[in-house]
Amino acid sequence: MAFQKAVKGTVLIGGGAIATVFGLSQFSQYRNKHGTFVNVQAAEAVTVPIKHDFPTREEQILALQTTREFDVLVIGGGATGCGCALDAVTRGLKTALLERDDFSSGTSSRSTKLIHGGVRYLQKAIMKLDFEQYRMVKEALQERANLLEIAPHLSAPLPIMLPVYKWWQLPYYWVGIKLYDLVAGSQCLKSSYVLSKSRALELFPMLRKDKLVGAIVYYDGQHNDARMNLAIALTAARYGAATANYAEVLRLLKTTDPGTGKERVCGARCRDVLTGQEFDVKAKCVINATGPFTDSVRKMDDQEVPNICQPSAGVHIVMPGYYSPDNMGLLDPATSDGRVIFFLPWEKMTIAGTTDSPTDVTSHPIPTEEDINFILNEVRNYLSVDVEVRRGDVLAAWSGIRPLVTDPNSKDTQSISRNHVVTVSDSGLVTIAGGKWTTYRAMAQDTIDAAIQAHDLNAGSSKTIGLQLQGAEDWSPTLYIRLVQDYGLESEVAQHLASTYGDKAFEVAKIAQVTGKRWPIVGKRLVSEFPYIEAEVIYGVKEYARTAVDMISRRTRLAFLNVQAAEEALPRIVDIMGKELNWSEQKKKGRT
Repeated sequence: MAFQKAVKGTVLIGGGAIATVFGLSQFSQYRNKHGTFVNVQAAEAVTVPIKHDFPTREEQILALQTTREFDVLVIGGGATGCGCALDAVTRGLKTALLERDDFSSGTSSRSTKLIHGGVRYLQKAIMKLDFEQYRMVKEALQERANLLEIAPHLSAPLPIMLPVYKWWQLPYYWVGIKLYDLVAGSQCLKSSYVLSKSRALELFPMLRKDKLVGAIVYYDGQHNDARMNLAIALTAARYGAATANYAEVLRLLKTTDPGTGKERVCGARCRDVLTGQEFDVKAKCVINATGPFTDSVRKMDDQEVPNICQPSAGVHIVMPGYYSPDNMGLLDPATSDGRVIFFLPWEKMTIAGTTDSPTDVTSHPIPTEEDINFILNEVRNYLSVDVEVRRGDVLAAWSGIRPLVTDPNSKDTQSISRNHVVTVSDSGLVTIAGGKWTTYRAMAQDTIDAAIQAHDLNAGSSKTIGLQLQGAEDWSPTLYIRLVQDYGLESEVAQHLASTYGDKAFEVAKIAQVTGKRWPIVGKRLVSEFPYIEAEVIYGVKEYARTAVDMISRRTRLAFLNVQAAEEALPRIVDIMGKELNWSEQKKKGRT
């Protein structure tokens, strides 16, 4: 009887919620209808010519030094900063980007690897009737669809299982997940569905059996975050943006407006970290897209400005692939301390991790032993007692800092926004902060729109919807077969190259060394158990890799998958990079 009441109550609440969300969804679609039709072919309206290849880093540094004035200077080489550079340059604006470390060296390479709308944010939107939360989920789901389209080689839909251990939760979670599908509308990847206990165990055999009632499966996207970030940066470079990693901003340049007498930001003094050379980059507009370091750049503009960044850490560990099925993730919606944990297959390994732990801002956040043990304990709660979850099975771990923000334009200064915030200071510095990986493109569009308005720049609307990223143009799911047939690569290596470089995989295959074996004909591996080959190091240098860490962490993902394997590959990587970049023996020791 109690169960029937619970189900009835849940269904009634769910029915009202569905009606509410459907109404909001229709209103939102109606409101954006004309904009959607205008933007659906936005990528085809790009008039800026794209180069066959991207310039060398040396050519990019020269462009930064010799260009009299850029329209836009972006500080920050994460997903948002690179997205801003791509959006600006495809509108015809003369664009520069400076990153003090490597592209994606911060939060953008340390995510959960999901392209998602945020199931838990939708729950909060319904429970609190919060239209802003709903709008954020709606926008993220639209951006999810676009990102899967513009970089299909780096991303794919992933089914995620929500195990249910209490009968009354089954209709409750089902309603919530169906709402998620409904908000996605025509951009729903695949419809969610309910599984019986036996079917759930068949698909996820390592799941804990006792008290399991059933499961619900929904779909989100998954991607290779660091490679996606790099693809955005390389695409911007091919369209003509002067993008440089290891170019640190030392201070902002200012000039006095003759009309108003006010100081205006007009560029930045920067330093080539690799050579020590300093130079000025002038620009009509400077954009601060530095994620967790948002406030440090804002204080370069105005020392008295209050902090808006509220850093939140996301800790993840990597375990062997046998901890999860090849193509099924798992979501724990309510851990022992209320956080959400994802348990996902990625690169033939298993990622387990959580988000939203308060932290301090640091350039190289490191997960604590306490964080790792918390995740392991939560994993034990969900896996069968037959599976021994061991600390020794943690092959790698990382921590990323998500820059949640308080909106300085809001009256409620204590409210932390999950959405992004764009502000323009009195001196004209444009700051983009907050948001999430999935919505980088929309964040960039809003930022460049604000920059154009604040600085009266001559540019049209955004052209990045549907704009394919580096490697996507001629990619197909069967491209790897041609690599095997035409070059004699191992099938596993060919699949890896195709899913990492897209149609540029052929350029890597062309420089792959002959193995001297009957098979494979070409492609010497860096370490035996991973499909990374030596030719990727040579190609990585072309992709602006300048340290061995750039190679093992971001051009390949070895350091994120297995720390010991990365250490094993390190000497060979240093040798190859040293030869390509003419390193002395002393430099070889310092480039790791």
